This record gives sequence, C-alpha cells and structure tokens, in this order.
Amino acid sequence: MKPRVLQLLILACTTAIFTVSCNKLDLSPTNDLTADKVYTSAAGYKQALAKVYGAFALTGNASVGQPDIPAEIIKDEGNSDFLRLYWNLQEITTDEAVWSWQNDAGIQGLHELSWGSINSIINGLYYRSFFQITLCNDFINQSSDDNLSKRGISGADADEVRKFRAEARFIRAYQYAVLMDIYGNPPMVTETTEIGGKDLPKQIARKDLFVYIESELKAIENDLAAPKANEYGRADRAADWALLSRIYLNAEVYTGTARFTDAITYCNKITGAGFSLHGNYRELTIADNNLNKDEFILTINYDGTSTQNYGGTTYLMHGPAHVPADVSGSSGDWGGLRITQQFVNLFADKTGATDTRAQFYMSGQNMDVNDLYTSNDGYSSTKFRNKTRSGGPAPHQDVAKDFSDIDFPLFRLGETYLIYAESVLRGGTGGSLATALDYVNKLRTRAYNGSLTGNITSSALTTDFILDERGRELWYEATRRTDLIRFGKFTTGAYLWAWKGGVKGGTSVNSKYNLFPLPPTDLSANPNLRQNTGY
Repeated sequence: MKPRVLQLLILACTTAIFTVSCNKLDLSPTNDLTADKVYTSAAGYKQALAKVYGAFALTGNASVGQPDIPAEIIKDEGNSDFLRLYWNLQEITTDEAVWSWQNDAGIQGLHELSWGSINSIINGLYYRSFFQITLCNDFINQSSDDNLSKRGISGADADEVRKFRAEARFIRAYQYAVLMDIYGNPPMVTETTEIGGKDLPKQIARKDLFVYIESELKAIENDLAAPKANEYGRADRAADWALLSRIYLNAEVYTGTARFTDAITYCNKITGAGFSLHGNYRELTIADNNLNKDEFILTINYDGTSTQNYGGTTYLMHGPAHVPADVSGSSGDWGGLRITQQFVNLFADKTGATDTRAQFYMSGQNMDVNDLYTSNDGYSSTKFRNKTRSGGPAPHQDVAKDFSDIDFPLFRLGETYLIYAESVLRGGTGGSLATALDYVNKLRTRAYNGSLTGNITSSALTTDFILDERGRELWYEATRRTDLIRFGKFTTGAYLWAWKGGVKGGTSVNSKYNLFPLPPTDLSANPNLRQNTGY
C-alpha cells in the first residue's frame, strides 16, 4: 500500500465510544477524542477499540458525509462500508445474486465475470480492509506493554487492555484472511510498519500469508475471552476457532496443501463450547437476531439509529427488487437484488412451505433472469427482514424505516456443522461420517420446522450435496464465491448460471477470475507489488 494512502487512512481515524444496550455492542461515532485523551485508562482503550470494531459497520464518523475512506479512493460513500463491498464480490459474482443498477459504479462485469483492474468495488474492498488493518495496527501499538507502563496502566486494567489487544489482532487476522481469499497476494503491513517511511510495504505470497494468519490466531487463542464470555459482537476464542476452521477448509486453494483434519479439530472445539442451533431459521436474519446467542459466534452489529449508512444489512433489507415495505420492514425496495434461476432451483419447494430456508419473493417476478439488468427478472430475497420475531418493528428503527437493525453473522454454528461434514467427506481425520450426517440432518430438521422428512441417508451425503446444502443454509451470507472456487465450479464449465461469462445460458471463463486484481494506483506507487496473473 502506498504511503499516501496509509497516511490518509490514519488521518481519517478518530475514536468512537461504544455503549452496551441489552447486551449488544452499540457503536456511536464521535469526533472530539484524540490519543492523549483516550489512552489513559482501560475505559479509554475500550473507547478506541470501538473504532476498530466500528470499521466493520460504519462508513465514517457520521451517518453520511464524513467517510473513513477519502473520496479519491471510493467516490460513493454508500458503497464504501466493509460488508456491502465484500458481499458484492462474494455474491454478485455467483449464481446467488444480480444487481439491476447497470450504471452503479463497479457493478458491470461482476456477475459476468469480466471485470478489469479498474473497478471501484474491487478496489474499494482492498482499501476498506486495509483501513481496518491500519486501525488494528495503531491500537496494537498503543496497547503495547511498554505504552501501558508509560501511561501508568497496570494490574487488572492492563490485563483487560491485553484482551482488547488480542481482539484487535483477531480482527487484523480476519481482514488478512479476506485479502488472502479475494486478492491472493496483497502487501503486508503490521504494527511495525512505519507509516510514510522510506521502505514501501512488501508483497506477501498467498501461502505465506496463510502461515501468518494461522500463527496469529494460534498465538492469541488463550488471550481472548472464553466462548460466550465476551460482550455480544466482540471476538472471543470461539471466533478464533471459527476463522481457523474456515481457512483450513480452504487451505488447499490458498497453499496447495489440504488441511481438513485441522478444520475438524477446530470445529470440534466450537461444538464442545456450548453452542446450539437456534430453533427457527427465519429468525437468524431479522431485527432482533441479537437474541440468537445460542448459534451466533461473531456478528457485525447494526442499529437503525446509530449505524446509519446505505451498506451492511440496510443494503440486504432494501436491495431486493419489488419486495413490499411491509414484508421487509423498510421504507421500500431499491429494485436491485435478484437471484438466478439456477440457485433458486436448489430448493425443491421454492415457496418455503417445506424447507423454510427458501425465502423468496415471487409476486410479479419472472423466475428466469432473461435480462441481467431488469429488476423483475429473477426471484427476490426476503431473508433479511427489519422486523422482530413477534412481527413488530425493529427495536431501534428510525422513523423513516430507512436503516436496518439486523446484525450480520460472520460466523455461526450452522457453518461449523457444514465445515465439519465436508472435511470428513474429503478425508480429514478426527471426525466421523455418523457425526457429519447427524450435523447435516440437524440443519435440515430445523429447516423443515422440526420434521424429519427432509433428512437424508448416508448414501446421499456427498461433497456435491454439501455444496448445495451450503447454498441453501448460508445463502446471502457472503460465502458463495469461495465455496464455488473450492469445488472447482466458479470459473469452469462444471456449473453454469445465467449470464456467467456474459452469456445468457452461462459459460466458462478465464481462471484468472478466481482472484481479483490489485488496485492499479498501488501498483504504480509501490514497485514491490506485482499484479495478479492475467490483469
């Protein structure tokens, strides 16, 4: 990353205060705090840690108008938050999503798998991830034992700050996992990197970045709070295990060496930590889903009054085309998101009357995506609804119903069950086929409202079934692109969907699209960087 960008990111950083309401992490931006005022006590460090977490959910230091990422990098603040950028690259590039707004910056070429190196969404996620890494690096520096000693922070207060430091290291590892998955070979900056120094950041190979992430997560494991012992929305040991299990599942893609046994090891840690499936699948993505502490391992928290922006779950609530406001719990749809017929066909019953995971809006919608940029071509999603489980309004709903209260699950037990099952089927040890089948059938029993009619036998439990089941269970949760790559079905002709490759019936594309390009601005500024092959 070029020094100018790093300096802009640091200058954009201010601190934020978080308060805890109903055991949910709330983020409220403020502009009048500086380092000499904040880093004076454990409470002050907690204020600063809020900005680190807030970079997941916020676009800046106000609802709109004070963006973290300068306009010279991302012109549209509404598409500058982490989740919307990451979601677009993980979902719109697949069978799970298309977006109607043809002139929306960066959209053209994503679903067609024909993007180039100059793309505001692709470049935007790169800078957003590095923005949060920069915040983490600064917090790690500020919370060093030497700085704690200089500031007279000792004893229990110092121990608490060290836990905060472990959380910042976890978030940094998470963002490097995103960069590893999306870009492959990014530059590397840590707390020892001198901002604006003469030595430009060096590029790290994907397999070496994997080793770094793995070592960081193992190093901080025991410094993090025990599972479920932290405030909701903050990382604990189970989040650490969940990220490890996810990168181990994909290790063969990242490094060339399979690590399925390790994936099973960390899944076992999670399943032994007291988590359970939430009883109602459709309550996983609604306005009071902060009550789902039984299943959720780590979430990005959203609040309709204090985290207002046009990304995050506000995007997933408003975005689906033609979904009525009284269904989504919003002020109305944006006519944007739809779903290809190939994905919808994973559900035998598309109405959701049997498998409740089928949450599609069909009235007035064509099933087939005949035109990629026509809003009534393709089913729409009703998965993210800004209503409570009682059917009432969101607890922090703004008067206009413009912003979402729905938290986004970064990790949950349902994914852990599927990682375990796939890893067993791919030859990992430390698990069993019987347990894998039991986990899958637990998910399906929940999906079928407690009925066993959707359960499968051991002969049906194959890796291809797991891919389809991951689609049904985790759709719109930002895993699809990574899954299709792991199964060899993203760029190849092994699986086609509408407008893949820019062809109505779908076609294979160049394998270079398994990775996204690095931003040309960084390549031109930093001679240490080399572009990914083919761009």
